[in-house]
Amino acid sequence: MRPISKTDYLTYLECPKNAWIKIHKREVYKQFPLSEFEKSIIETGNEVEDYARTLFPAGTLIDGRDAFWQKKTQELIDSASLATNVGPLVIFQPVFVSDGFLAAADILEYDPSTSSGQTGTWNIYEVKASNSVKETGDRNHVDDLAFQRVVLMDAGIQVGRCFILHMDPTYVRRGGLELEKLFVSDDMTEQVTELEQETREKMQRAKEYLGQEYEPAGYCSCIYKGRSKHCTTFPYSNPDIPDYSIHDIARIGASKTKLKELVDREIWQIDDIPEGMEFSKNQQAQIDAYRYGPHKDMLGIRYELEKLTFPLYFLDYETYPSAIPRFTGFSPYQQIPFQFSLHVLRTPDEVPEHYEYLHEESDDPTDALATALSQWIGTEGSIIVWNKKFEIGRNVEIAARNADFAPLMANINNRIYDLMDVFTKQHYVERDFMGSTSIKYVLPVLAPELTYKDLAIREGGTASEKWNQMTGGTLPQNEREEIAYNLKVYCKLDTYAMYAIWKKLYETVYK
Repeated sequence: MRPISKTDYLTYLECPKNAWIKIHKREVYKQFPLSEFEKSIIETGNEVEDYARTLFPAGTLIDGRDAFWQKKTQELIDSASLATNVGPLVIFQPVFVSDGFLAAADILEYDPSTSSGQTGTWNIYEVKASNSVKETGDRNHVDDLAFQRVVLMDAGIQVGRCFILHMDPTYVRRGGLELEKLFVSDDMTEQVTELEQETREKMQRAKEYLGQEYEPAGYCSCIYKGRSKHCTTFPYSNPDIPDYSIHDIARIGASKTKLKELVDREIWQIDDIPEGMEFSKNQQAQIDAYRYGPHKDMLGIRYELEKLTFPLYFLDYETYPSAIPRFTGFSPYQQIPFQFSLHVLRTPDEVPEHYEYLHEESDDPTDALATALSQWIGTEGSIIVWNKKFEIGRNVEIAARNADFAPLMANINNRIYDLMDVFTKQHYVERDFMGSTSIKYVLPVLAPELTYKDLAIREGGTASEKWNQMTGGTLPQNEREEIAYNLKVYCKLDTYAMYAIWKKLYETVYK
């Protein structure tokens, strides 16, 4: 068996059986490929690490994991003890193997400043493409560092301090990037040191479990988690679980005792949940809709729709959350609005008009997008969105970057209505919403003639990444044009979908 990597170990901590399958049954693991959005997360991590390395200009990159690069790493480590060695010594991705484990540190920095007669120590920097160190409840970052520290120490490395290098969410780009301000280094040495014994014990258990010749029997540990927390190979390890199961009850993962009771009794179907078992109001509404059919609160729906004033503007933004601030006025991961779609309905029985804007150049889209929006969105009438917190936030940020648009954005925000409220307030509940209020679940039920399934771009994460590719300057013109077309088709469906849902609700209560 190959050495257990840091990624293997962290996967094991989340779901041991998933990690075993990843190592021993690659053909099964590959049946569940990463989505475009998941791939973009990996690419973002690589981009952030490349920028972080520029803070250590004297660094040497180890460009592999095999025996050759392990030997190269050791040669660089040994050079630190030479009297002729002057200046800082930094190694990027040095690779170490000990006791069946493999660790590659993002950045390893030699610190010669120790007390007289002692050799120097090596500081570990783990680069995270995030705005902060995750707090209690998710120790992933600290477990990551603790694993590295144990492997390096067992490989004979004198480990000094352990840092997590991440981005400062308060940083705002003004002109060129100031990397020394963009990145923040948090000293995690105390927390990591305290975890050493616990980490060693977990690593040994991982080695025993992952070293098994035969596949571990039974369900994987994700059986006790809600659907959104399931591992990659959950369908393979848990074939008895239906596509719509107890795991799909809204926020059931937060009710660990309740979920555990159902799992331990091997109750998978919602129909089989015992009568009298207590659930939240929203959960019970979902269960009732599953068992008895849709719930339609006609008065509640009517009350929501009567808040609206014609003309109705159905508005949706597409954005890109650039980890490294791309333009002046942006912070890490602040959303870049690059596209909008707008359907305008003058009267209930008319056909809606459609307007759109897509920024296809590589500069800041803010001003061009806001200018285009100002041409087509009037000063009166309700502006309908789905999840208004998002659109309102983008409008506030646009106004902050360019005060000329502040009156327009304030006017829009004062008129915004969130169509999702009809569903979050449980005025309309259907079985196939699966406890979700996402438009991707509501639309197939209320307007089944509309679908995202046949589109080249089907969800916002992919749209975001495709725009990033389109404006990156490396694609040929025909591919850029194809992406632009697909982005327009996708975003147009988002706003037409809101219109179609509104139309269904309107007809439900008025006709």
